[in-house]
Amino acid sequence: MAASVPRPLVCDLRSLGADAETIDLLARLQLAARRHGRALRFPHASPALQELIAFVGLDAVLRVEPGREAEKGEDPLGVEEERQLDDPAV
Repeated sequence: MAASVPRPLVCDLRSLGADAETIDLLARLQLAARRHGRALRFPHASPALQELIAFVGLDAVLRVEPGREAEKGEDPLGVEEERQLDDPAV
């Protein structure tokens, strides 16, 4: 019976800022995952975080996936429109 390949672990970067602390955290996560034979996915990275990762030279190690931009007239993910309690849903 063949051993199954474990699915990659997913670390959603949507709420992380672009700073040295974040880069350090992601690099340590990647190192720990590799030591345990696991792959990591980093979806929803902001453009600023992508640029910082490239600037410090870790873009080949920390392969981040860009976040989806909100379309015109669409709220960004996690943002809901406020309305009155007696206002019927459309």
